[in-house]
Amino acid sequence: MVIRREKTNTCGTICLKYLLFLFNVLFWLAGGAVLAVGVWTVAAKSDYISLLNSTFYSTSAYILIATGTIVVVTGLIGCCATLRESRVLLGVYFVLLFCIFLLEIIAGVMAYMNHQKLDHELRQNLRRTMQHKYQQPGEADITQAVDKLQMEFQCCGSNSSLDWSGSIWILVPGNDRMVPDSCCKTPIAYCGRRDHPSNIYKGGCIAKLEEFILSQLHILGAVGIGIAFIQLLGMMLTCCLYQNLKEEIY
Repeated sequence: MVIRREKTNTCGTICLKYLLFLFNVLFWLAGGAVLAVGVWTVAAKSDYISLLNSTFYSTSAYILIATGTIVVVTGLIGCCATLRESRVLLGVYFVLLFCIFLLEIIAGVMAYMNHQKLDHELRQNLRRTMQHKYQQPGEADITQAVDKLQMEFQCCGSNSSLDWSGSIWILVPGNDRMVPDSCCKTPIAYCGRRDHPSNIYKGGCIAKLEEFILSQLHILGAVGIGIAFIQLLGMMLTCCLYQNLKEEIY
């Protein structure tokens, strides 16, 4: 016996088909956006990641890249399943949607549980990193990251510019700088010799870096929740279309 699929062209099935196809297009675009955010985080903010001894932030970025890639592939499978009206592909698509949904919940719970830990580690490690690794042999990446951080966020030191008074680099004989040149409001060579408020930023970087990381996590959380609700709609549409497609044996 040969099993053939008879496509049911009822109004309900046609509507479901186009609704699911539209959902897949939106889902595919959302996956592309998540992938882009992950790549941007790794590429543009990798300097800041190097300042964190915790791997939580970098791991989150790579999870975004992996999730975005899976979502894009899943969206393509969904489009094929919808256009071909294949119950097998629709079943695979539903399982993938459900798995992604579970992963998003797990990632959200982990982010919430590790948030306070990340904040504590950041406060503990940033000052020590600045004082013990800045301008030290083999720490060029850290030095570049600290300079970029201070110039972009217009800050100086971890809690304040006074943190630099305990820096190994500042205490080297012959170094007449009081802070790195990147602390200056107008960074030029040797401008760090003066620590007057008119010349340098007095506020520390820790609060601004925390604010930046939290804003990124909030954005990611909002995007994740939005995609999760869209996925629930997609799973319902998939089930409805799956039930409307009938197989007949000849």
